[in-house]
Amino acid sequence: MSIILAFDQGTTSSRAIAFDQSGSIISIAQAEFTQHYPQPGWVEHDANEIWESQLRVGREVLVQCGMTAADVSAIGITNQRETTLVWDRKTGQPIHHAIVWQDRRTAADCDALRAAGHNDLVQRKTGLLIDAYFCATKLRWLLANIPGARQRAEAGELAFGTIDSWLIWKLTGGRLHATDVTNASRTMLLDITTCQWDDELLAIFDIPKSMLPEVMPSSHLFATTDAEIFGGPIKIGGAAGDQQSALFGQNCTSIGMAKNTYGTGCFALMNIGENYRTSNCRLLTTVACTAGPRQYALEGSVFIAGAVVQWLRDGLGIVKSSDEIESLAESVADSDGVYLVPAFAGLGAPHWDSYARGTILGITRGTTSAHIARAALEGIAFQVADVLDAMKSDAESEITELRVDGGASRNDLLMQFQADILGVPVIRPRIVETTALGAAYLAGLSSGFWSDLRDIESVWQTEKIFRPKMSADEVAGRRGRWNEALRRAKQWIDPA
Repeated sequence: MSIILAFDQGTTSSRAIAFDQSGSIISIAQAEFTQHYPQPGWVEHDANEIWESQLRVGREVLVQCGMTAADVSAIGITNQRETTLVWDRKTGQPIHHAIVWQDRRTAADCDALRAAGHNDLVQRKTGLLIDAYFCATKLRWLLANIPGARQRAEAGELAFGTIDSWLIWKLTGGRLHATDVTNASRTMLLDITTCQWDDELLAIFDIPKSMLPEVMPSSHLFATTDAEIFGGPIKIGGAAGDQQSALFGQNCTSIGMAKNTYGTGCFALMNIGENYRTSNCRLLTTVACTAGPRQYALEGSVFIAGAVVQWLRDGLGIVKSSDEIESLAESVADSDGVYLVPAFAGLGAPHWDSYARGTILGITRGTTSAHIARAALEGIAFQVADVLDAMKSDAESEITELRVDGGASRNDLLMQFQADILGVPVIRPRIVETTALGAAYLAGLSSGFWSDLRDIESVWQTEKIFRPKMSADEVAGRRGRWNEALRRAKQWIDPA
């Protein structure tokens, strides 16, 4: 029996998952790594720790399976997007910690770029709005603030990459500096109508083109790993940013299909087909990963979702493990009027407010940790509903169902509330690890493990459907109060 080995390199942990041809998980391993917060609003990762953790779990999965490199048809990589890294081409050593997608240090830089009138051009070419979320201003910050970095970059000595590029570089022993089109589309440097690095964008952000990786299709035989890493060479057969990978893993390959991933953040994507268009509702247009003609997707990003549960665990000590949050929230009938806006790193789509901050409203002497836990879960669902409302407006069509995945999609209380607030069924698949499954599909298609899209469509199966139960009047009242809480959270930090 052969397997596909999926590397799911996320914001807080690295995972490796072995899939068989039925799409079933044969083995899984996970390792958390350190989060660095050097200043308020700054988030960094040690790229070497990311590599070591990803390598460790990859090897662990093979041991658990009792398999060797010869049993692996291909490796598929999916990764946290927008996290920005620069390393020395000769030594392979990063010049600084990776700047994580959540990091807001370049918010003022983005304000200046918008004030200079660049936003329309950037949106037209990239499908993105100028924001600290994306790579371009992070990369410019590194070049400006790390001594000698700009000179070394202009001399061709430095390589830039998102985490997929870093893993491919390390897996190939520095032989290949490449990325896939979905990750490239999140840099603010790629013209997504041509899927080429754009000279005009590079000039706006003052980025030397020599730093950039080669852009390749998502389902593609990139290279083989160095033999000593896993005891033999393995094909690298696919790579995709985590959210596009989840869209593919949910088989949302037709126009109008939508999914939401509940991870550290929440990410809703809707397939809009081959015709590129920009959003009128402050959503993003991004490249979807395919095994055929290029497709695009509308995307709305919620910065803080599962991370609010981590905060309840690590910051407040309300729960000892994340798994306890559902039972704690279920111990009360409702949030008792408490609303929690988890804008710890600002607000993403459709608000795009870098200066918003987390807010809890409605607290009384009767408020307990259970009410706060329930309000935290509901805050995740409210944010997703805001994004999907904007998506429906842009697409000028209704969303008839929402496919869900990610760790928090296992939380029945959250999924039922999501269905109630949206007013449409929420569908959870049998395998919720669809981010990793999407990467596996991409690698499996390029390596012949699966033959075509019809072959992988048969793998996807429904596990549970959550149908809306809340009355329209209650939904309207709850969402009205949520909007009031949002208003009070916005622009909390003085931009000056």
